Amino acid sequence: MDDIHHEFESLLQQAQDSPDEELLSHILAVQEHLQMHFDTEDKWMLETDFPAKDCHLQEHADVLKSAQEVVKHIQEGNMGVGRSFLSALENWFPAHANYLDSALAHWMFSRRIKKAKPVVFHKNLNTHSVV
Repeated sequence: MDDIHHEFESLLQQAQDSPDEELLSHILAVQEHLQMHFDTEDKWMLETDFPAKDCHLQEHADVLKSAQEVVKHIQEGNMGVGRSFLSALENWFPAHANYLDSALAHWMFSRRIKKAKPVVFHKNLNTHSVV
């Protein structure tokens, strides 16, 4: 998952740094990556019956739909929409990765070691004995 995230961040930065005449090709590369990225995570969620999958799947679908719409705008010459989309992705991604993706990673890890029993530490609340 971390490798996929690093690849996304790299593609996003390249797209943000690209001149307008190269923006479409970079947005298409970001879109292609997002499709692969989300397909991979969606598969993991479905295979492991991730409890929060509905919200996570919907967020992926919404981002992909936005990417498709942005491509149309860029093809019509509206580079500003493309630049705004890249900025929105840059602002959106950290929270998505830190909350939804980290929850998925934790869930997959816990499912992988499901035979292990959790260790729970209890604080001794009764420190004084009554005589």
